[in-house]
Amino acid sequence: MTTDESVPETASRAWFAGGDENPPADRVRDGDADTPADWPALAVASGFATDDENYYAKLRDTTVEAARAAVDERERADDRQLLHAVRAMDDAERVANELAERVAEWAGTLFPDAGTGVDGCHDLAARDSEGPAEERVIALASRVVDLDSEADELETFIESRAPVAAPNLAALAGPVLAARLISLAGGLETLAKKPSGTVQVLGAEDALFAHLRGHGSSPKHGVIYTHEYVRGTRPEDRGSASRALAGKLSIAARIDHYSGDYRPELEAELDDRMRTIRARAGDGGAASDDGGATDE
Repeated sequence: MTTDESVPETASRAWFAGGDENPPADRVRDGDADTPADWPALAVASGFATDDENYYAKLRDTTVEAARAAVDERERADDRQLLHAVRAMDDAERVANELAERVAEWAGTLFPDAGTGVDGCHDLAARDSEGPAEERVIALASRVVDLDSEADELETFIESRAPVAAPNLAALAGPVLAARLISLAGGLETLAKKPSGTVQVLGAEDALFAHLRGHGSSPKHGVIYTHEYVRGTRPEDRGSASRALAGKLSIAARIDHYSGDYRPELEAELDDRMRTIRARAGDGGAASDDGGATDE
């Protein structure tokens, strides 16, 4: 690159300028300019490009490289790892249960005392085979056991990583529900930008769309139903509990994304609000042991 003093000083701050350790792709991602400039002409004058066409070809290659680097960096972020982990956990559990049904049906023709479900597969996997058919059933049961174990290990991973990626969200929702909310939203940043009303019904999209088409009532909660503060509250108060929880979860997601510092007062505020909601019932507002007769 030329060092001709006639080259405008603006070019020395351009994305294509040399003289520092940052590659052009990094300068495209992180750089800025105080005022607009004729960048193709500056690039030609500085010796970076032979003409305008050559400049734009190099610009395209550099921006593509910068975009790829940004995508790679984003995919390695903690919240993205949680997203993939919780989806993998759900897939492992779903496939294990589906395969366990097949194993139970087949094993019932070979072992009169064969159990059912994933637990039944654990028992079958410990047996010795006495023929080709039994060998295949036992091998299939072993695959179910492996998937079940993998789901448990993924849950352990989520429980260890969620408090790092989203400390406030994990504290309020629990690690698995926090990861599930991040997954449903498509990332922590996206979740942080959603209003609390949307967070409240994440996971209930089918019911929401049915309501919008006039085919059902508006859902009061989505996946946050699994939280004890919703599931464990009597049915008539679950709407209020869902709104209270979703409001704090929205705030937690924003703090986690924009600052990352842990705010224990959020938990205290949520606990206080839930005590008020549950106090509406003479027994404290808790649902019955089966979680209440009505799933709103």
